[in-house]
Amino acid sequence: MTQDLTRRIGANELIYVQEVLRTEFRSSSGSTFMRRLEEAFAKRFNSTYAISFVNGTATMHSALEAMGVGPGDEVIVPPLTMSATTFAVLQANATPVFADVDPETFQIDPASIAARITPRTKAIITVALYGLSPDMDPIMTLAEKHGLKVIEDNAECFLGQYKGRLVGTLGHCSSFSFQSSKHLTSGEGGIVLTEDLELAENIRKVQSLGYAGVGATKAKITKKDIQDPDYPRHVTMGWNYRMPELCCAVALAQTENIDALIQRRIDVANIFTEATREFHDWFVPQKTGPEYVNSFWTWVCRNEHPSVSWHKLRDAFLVNGGHGVYAAWKLTYLEPMFEKLTLLGRERFISAENISQYKAGLCPVAEHLQKRLMQFKTNYWDIAQAHKQAEILRKTLNQFA
Repeated sequence: MTQDLTRRIGANELIYVQEVLRTEFRSSSGSTFMRRLEEAFAKRFNSTYAISFVNGTATMHSALEAMGVGPGDEVIVPPLTMSATTFAVLQANATPVFADVDPETFQIDPASIAARITPRTKAIITVALYGLSPDMDPIMTLAEKHGLKVIEDNAECFLGQYKGRLVGTLGHCSSFSFQSSKHLTSGEGGIVLTEDLELAENIRKVQSLGYAGVGATKAKITKKDIQDPDYPRHVTMGWNYRMPELCCAVALAQTENIDALIQRRIDVANIFTEATREFHDWFVPQKTGPEYVNSFWTWVCRNEHPSVSWHKLRDAFLVNGGHGVYAAWKLTYLEPMFEKLTLLGRERFISAENISQYKAGLCPVAEHLQKRLMQFKTNYWDIAQAHKQAEILRKTLNQFA
C-alpha cells in the first residue's frame, strides 16, 4: 500500500539532523550517518558496496579516476542530458565522445555507441534519462567485447527496472544524485554502487584524499592512526569528495522512505499520461517498453505538432494556470564551452579530430528532440494539484487539436 505523502521531508530527517548537531561535529562521532546511509542504500539495491559523495558529479569523476581513465582516453556519453555527465569526463582529463539517442525512449542508442568506439575508448557512461533505463544488454555486450567499463548515471532514476533488474546494478558501477530536484534529496550529495571490491576500494580512495586507512566499506581513518607521527596517510592522489554528515542524515531518512517517494512520482506521471492520451499522436510521451519500469523524474513528451511551437504551447499552458514547462538541456557539445573551447585547459588533451566533431549534425536525433521535449513536474505532494495540472494540460492541448 502506497504511503500517503503530504510532504517531501518527513519526521526522521529532522530527528537524524538533530542527532548530528548534538555531536557538535566531534571527529570521534564523524561518519556515523555516512556508514548508516551507505549500508541502507546498498541493501535496498541488493548491492555489495555503496560509497557516498558530496554530489552526483564527483561520483562519476571518481569512478573514472578509479578505472584509470585519463589523458588520451575516450569516454562515450549521450549529449541529451545535464552537462555534468560530460564534465566528469573532462575532470578526468579524458575526451568526451557523443553518441546519438533513440527517438522514442530518448536514451543513448547502442548502435550509435558501437559506431563511436575506437582503440582509444576506455569507458561508456549511460544516463537513465527522465527515470527510464537505456537498453543495457547490448551496451554491456559491447563493453565486454571491447574491454570497456560502463558507468550508469542514474541521477534521474531511482528504483527503475530493466528486464526485472534494478537500474544501478547493470553496469560496472552506478552513480546516483541527491541534488534538490532528484527523487531522494539531501540538498546535495551522491552515491556510487558497485559489486567490484577493487573498484570500490579505488573509488573510496579517490573520494577520500587517497587515505591509506579507508576502503570499500570503511569511510573514516581511526584516531589511533591519524595521531601516529609515522602513519603514512596518502597512498595515492585523491579529492575531498566526502558527503557531510548532515547531508548523510537527511539522505538516510529519504532512503528509508524511498518506495513511497518514487511511487508518488510514478502515480503523478500516470495521471498526466491518462489526461493527455487523446493527443499522443502528436504530443508523444517517452516510450516505456513492457520490460521497463520508469521512475519518472519528470513526465516528458515530444511535441510534434506541425504548427505549434514549444514556446507557443508553453505560453498557452501558463496562461491556463499551468505551473510551467521545463525544456531539455542544450546539447552538451553545442554549449558555448565547446564552441569556444573554454574547458579550463582540458582542451589540450582532446585531439583536433575530436574537437572538429563538436558541432551541429553530430547527433541528429538528439538535435531534433532537444527542441521538442517538454518536461512536467512529478513531485506533487498534494495529489489534487497533480490532477489539476494534468487537466490544465489536457485543456491546453485541446486548444491546438
